[in-house]
Amino acid sequence: MNAEFNGADGVYFERLNGADLHFEVQGEPGEPPIVFLHGGPGYNSYSFQALFGDRIERQVVFLDQRGSGRSGALEDTEQGADTLDLDTLVADVEALRDFLDVEQIVPLGHGFGALIALEYARRHPTRTSRVITVNPWVHFPDLARTLLEEASARRGAPFTDPADELRAAAPEGQHPAVGGARIEAAFALLNARDLLNALQFRDHASRMHLEFSDAEGQLIGGGEVQEALVNQGLWEFEYPPFLAELRRPVFVIAGAHDRTSYPEQVQWVADLADADVTVLDAGHYPWLDDEDAFAEALGDALNR
Repeated sequence: MNAEFNGADGVYFERLNGADLHFEVQGEPGEPPIVFLHGGPGYNSYSFQALFGDRIERQVVFLDQRGSGRSGALEDTEQGADTLDLDTLVADVEALRDFLDVEQIVPLGHGFGALIALEYARRHPTRTSRVITVNPWVHFPDLARTLLEEASARRGAPFTDPADELRAAAPEGQHPAVGGARIEAAFALLNARDLLNALQFRDHASRMHLEFSDAEGQLIGGGEVQEALVNQGLWEFEYPPFLAELRRPVFVIAGAHDRTSYPEQVQWVADLADADVTVLDAGHYPWLDDEDAFAEALGDALNR
């Protein structure tokens, strides 16, 4: 076993891949452990562990990604904040797997974290048992359009997509920043928090449940991570071309009330990665809305 890790439950704060990463290991070793990859970007793993962790029946690692939650600040990493990208986040997961001294893991990615889970599986198929995504985000210009449509509807404003004008004005061979323009227009109409709340939660009770857990965890922030990824072109990123390269089983658990992911984002993964999709009567955080149904769907994805 790795000298720094003996397979035991516990809270760890380790320098991995040039970053100080906080993670907690829970459960008995044996089958490939789950590595939970939270969304945001820039959120944390606390609420998922606190609200659902006890229902997971195998070893699981709750990771706060670099710059997020209880992990060290981006400015304290060897790479710095200006170079944060998907490559770096995937490399962090591989460094974590190596630290755990296991042959394979099961990446479990939620929202933005699904992108990390899928790319890890694509790059490291022999290190991946299977990949499970929950309400994945994979096509960010499309997601920006969804946000702009919702913001326009809620403000009673006509939907105007800046994409056509930008594309018409762009020199031949250049790709305009369509996603960025859409998201800027959306947030000019409605602030990001209210807009995402409107799209992601099945009802008011679910939103309050998560907010109570967040307050209990006393973890705030994430803006540094979001800003760094946006500066790297997050809203222009289209992952679907890479989905067809996946060679490990892919499972999607979707909430029918999460309009940031279902059905458009989920459909990309279903069609191009030949994913097995389970749709629940839930929102972006399905363990809030129907814990038993989510536990059943997760167990099925782990054991099929």
